[in-house]
Amino acid sequence: MAKNLVIVESPSKAKTINKYLGKDFKVEACNGHIRDLPPKKLGIEIEKDFEPEYQVLESRKKMVSQLRKSAKEAEAVYLAPDPDREGEAIAWHLAEALRIPKKKTFRVTFNEITKKAVQAAFSDPGKIDDRKVNAQQARRILDRIVGYKLSPLLWKKVAKGLSAGRVQSVAVRLIVEREKEITAFNPEEYWKITADLATQPDGKEDTSSFIAELRKLDGEDVGLGKKVPVSSEEDAMAIVAELETAKYVITDIKQKRQKNHPNPPFITSTLQQAGSTRYGYSAQRTMRIAQDLYEGVDVGGGEGAVGLITYMRTDSVRISDEALASARELIEKDFGKKYLSEKPNVYKSRQGAQAAHEAIRPTDVTLRPQDIKAHLTVDQLKLYKLIWERFVSSQMAPAEFDVTEVSIEAGRGLFIARGRVLLFDGHLKVSSPPAPKNTAKKEEDVEPEENGKEKDQILPPLSVDQVLDLLSLNPTQHFTKPPPRYSEASLVKILEREGIGRPSTYAAIITNIQQRGYVEKEGRQFHATELGIIVTDKLVKHFPDILDYKFTSGMEENLDKIEEGFDWVSLTSEFYQLFKKDLDKASKEMTRVSDDLNKTFDPGLTCEKCGEKILIRMSKQGKFLGCSGFPKCRNTMQLESDGKTVKPQEPPEETDEICEECEKAMIVRVARKGRSKGSRFLACSGYPDCKFIKSYSMGLPCVLDGCDGELVEKASRGRIFYGCSKYPDCKNIVKKLPGEANAEAEIEAEADTGQASVAADTAAVEGQS
Repeated sequence: MAKNLVIVESPSKAKTINKYLGKDFKVEACNGHIRDLPPKKLGIEIEKDFEPEYQVLESRKKMVSQLRKSAKEAEAVYLAPDPDREGEAIAWHLAEALRIPKKKTFRVTFNEITKKAVQAAFSDPGKIDDRKVNAQQARRILDRIVGYKLSPLLWKKVAKGLSAGRVQSVAVRLIVEREKEITAFNPEEYWKITADLATQPDGKEDTSSFIAELRKLDGEDVGLGKKVPVSSEEDAMAIVAELETAKYVITDIKQKRQKNHPNPPFITSTLQQAGSTRYGYSAQRTMRIAQDLYEGVDVGGGEGAVGLITYMRTDSVRISDEALASARELIEKDFGKKYLSEKPNVYKSRQGAQAAHEAIRPTDVTLRPQDIKAHLTVDQLKLYKLIWERFVSSQMAPAEFDVTEVSIEAGRGLFIARGRVLLFDGHLKVSSPPAPKNTAKKEEDVEPEENGKEKDQILPPLSVDQVLDLLSLNPTQHFTKPPPRYSEASLVKILEREGIGRPSTYAAIITNIQQRGYVEKEGRQFHATELGIIVTDKLVKHFPDILDYKFTSGMEENLDKIEEGFDWVSLTSEFYQLFKKDLDKASKEMTRVSDDLNKTFDPGLTCEKCGEKILIRMSKQGKFLGCSGFPKCRNTMQLESDGKTVKPQEPPEETDEICEECEKAMIVRVARKGRSKGSRFLACSGYPDCKFIKSYSMGLPCVLDGCDGELVEKASRGRIFYGCSKYPDCKNIVKKLPGEANAEAEIEAEADTGQASVAADTAAVEGQS
């Protein structure tokens, strides 16, 4: 029997490091957190210095029992969760729950799962860092207090089932305020005038043309809000008519050499942003893929699983001397000495970053993406390539450009043409494609990009006093645009800039605010829901400090200081006193949303079932109409999307089927909740007295040999598919039915998204009320 027990979070991580340790070590996984605060009560003794009441998670009890037995038999127990506060807290909870004596408890951390790093960590084990544990514990307690105390207030004043969070609510505020800016925005018209100019008379074979934009008239700037705005088609056409007969002469040429320096290696937030902008990955998806790369992938060679990247939850851009040397050696070998920066590029981490950590980088830079692509999934290859290229390019020489700005006078107008020529690609050889080399010919090619700079065009040889030929003048209509909605990338960027949360929490924050129904994602953009706007307005009004960006940022900094020895109890107490004061006041002064709504909206309806007045109500799904006799009468009506007009209730679709329990007619319903949302099912017309339901049959048999089931309608995450009624014995799926437009039946042996459960349908039926 092994003398030493090693406990990590995941089985895949256990499998990877197991081969680096000898036969004296046994590696087991705890699958993340094993203890937490109780689910159905606060679990914090506020009057006893915020003493927490931790419980072993129900799903982990059997595992804890097994680990406790293994720990008792071992001579030493090495706790090896991830090298951050969360990992430190998991290690502490393990030590407490397994009742491991301190003398035989050791903490090991490694930034990368490689043989060298793992063996080095075990050769010099340490002890659990109480300050890191306290920092995580304080954060968890603060979040529990806010969530547990604030959510019941929202249930009472807004709608049942709502929740709030110390950080998530501030993130929602960002999106809500942007939504209001967009709604209030009034677009204004403006016109741009560009000239297509040539260095030779029109019609000659050697004509070389380029684009210039009108910038000034009579020495005054042209543009919206300037002294001489071109704000209408009439203004633009008058200027065009005047400039068509003008002489175009170059009056000035400015040239300068420009260097484009590489970016630092990725940290958590910048990796999430790059994953979003480059591949459309959610922050959660990016982190999940990165976790796989960190914990280990078998890339051939007989070594088994190998950790391909360093730890992916970090806010430090520091890299080790060994990794730096390896990167510079590879650059010189693969690309040549001219591509290597003259001296090592050193990047500065933001204030408060954990300097002990490294940036996200390949564990072995010689494992080039193209060399191991056959062993990686598509997602793994994309993310590994992104990380590898960013790390390698960070030690390469800057790219160099010649930038030219040409001033051209035409009557009382001044045109400006800009061009850029790539002289040396430098780090762009790895980090992005080389700059374009073809001349921009059309007006749309010189539209400002997101960063405000025009796209490149290659200018022909030009000289001062040179007369140019006008090929055409192109007036184009434009309108000012509202600020853009947040994408995952831009939301992560502003969360980091404002100090809201920490990079390791961004993925969870973005997931939570969507699950709570406060924001919705359309395409890549976040839209605030009506519910999100209402809740945010209430919270901002009654909890101005908690929802304040600077206050939240300052609290994050204080939580960081706990790791340096700051007293977590004093910090928690200070926060709680401020929060409790606002909470007590809000409990009395916050008005009910239903009362607010009914002051301004009266549908003038009475309940068709009991005759009481119909009122507008609020739920997690939005506004609806409900009987004022609730809970005795549960009659409801839906509103149209404008939130003001009553939506006509369509009679339910009847079927020939009879309920198997009460023999009443079965009717067609559509699931409104859960994973099966959007799918049809059959429900007893006697609901709520009878809650019998069954799947909606498509009248087609399952096509697999030996199966006598039939196809029924299902849904998962809003996508309709057709599964066998014999599930789980038969797991076949038909994505498209025979006869559907432009489609043939597609049969799969396993469901990618899983089958929708009858329990979800039951919840949907009960949700009809």
